[in-house]
Amino acid sequence: MSKTPEVLFVCVHNAGRSQMAAALLQHYGMGRISVRSAGSAPAEKVNPAAADALAEWGLDITAEVPSKLTTEDVEASDVVITMGCGDTCPVFPGKRYLDWQLEDPAGQGIDSVRPIRDDIDRRVRGLVAELLD
Repeated sequence: MSKTPEVLFVCVHNAGRSQMAAALLQHYGMGRISVRSAGSAPAEKVNPAAADALAEWGLDITAEVPSKLTTEDVEASDVVITMGCGDTCPVFPGKRYLDWQLEDPAGQGIDSVRPIRDDIDRRVRGLVAELLD
């Protein structure tokens, strides 16, 4: 890609999976990838267990605010990744759409969220390798 790749993570509440994925991609992308996340029905705040799971790795998402998915978000992105939550996104030609089937961390404790974080981490590392090679 000749320009900075733009990735959008989408989940219904934009509070757990999509927030963890966005934080990890920002971390590994080191400014070389533009990252955003959104949801069709955003929660009021980030999932505390998701925040705790990332805090174990030194990443802080506690200041993030779940945001509403817009057509503009999708249109501006090169890659749109839904997080296995059945969310529907506007479809535009020339965009790459992926669906990562991930367990929902909502209502789960840190012990259950760690494996979800680890799965997202593996997928994000693979995405970074694809986008920056």
